[in-house]
Amino acid sequence: MCTKTFGEVFYLRRDSSETKRKILTVCVRLFLEQGYTSTSVSQIVDEAGVARGSYLNLFPTKDKILLELTETMFGGQFGVARSIADSKLPPMYAYAVDTAIQLTLTELNENLREIYIEAYTAPDTAEYIYVHTTAELKEIFGGNFPDYSESDFYEMEIGTAGLMRNYMARKCDIHFPLERKISRFLTAALRVYKVPEEEQARVLAFIQSLDIKAIATEVMYKLFAMLEMKYDFKLSKNGETEVTT
Repeated sequence: MCTKTFGEVFYLRRDSSETKRKILTVCVRLFLEQGYTSTSVSQIVDEAGVARGSYLNLFPTKDKILLELTETMFGGQFGVARSIADSKLPPMYAYAVDTAIQLTLTELNENLREIYIEAYTAPDTAEYIYVHTTAELKEIFGGNFPDYSESDFYEMEIGTAGLMRNYMARKCDIHFPLERKISRFLTAALRVYKVPEEEQARVLAFIQSLDIKAIATEVMYKLFAMLEMKYDFKLSKNGETEVTT
């Protein structure tokens, strides 16, 4: 019977960790520079300088890599929204800011649009979003549903996340500008969570008072900088500045 020494196990783990880091570094950069679907496994293993088998052992599908990226992107997202919304306002204003930023980000950068849509579609990443958002929803809207458990809010989040995904997928144009998209989504979502019409109007007025494109642009560049630092890469100029008006 063959057994590995502590030193051998340590080096195997270190090697696996280094391979994972190389793969994630290449993947996150390529997803942001050229898009999720345009990034092939062959390109990943070539640029990362790793064996295809090693890649598949760590990440059987690209969705597993997307999950790592989604956790990073969504991790502090609501905190950013809270910092923008006045702390004296009810938490639903931070919810509105958060969703408005997400919708705007997908209009600023097509590769981010693709990442968000894939994140809301793939089972593992969608599940992460559902679970991550459920606790926030219960805290924000729990007073409107005193008998609802987290499971109830989880089920409601599946519905509103589906709305979010579909609104992200529909690109804005002169007939459906960003302001209308944000207003339509928030009206639908706030009605689901039984927010009174008068309060809905105040929330929408608050969002309309913000320069949401400028805010989302700042958030986008901070996100890019954070990902560059975490995964130790530098975006190309084209990948970093793909912003539309």
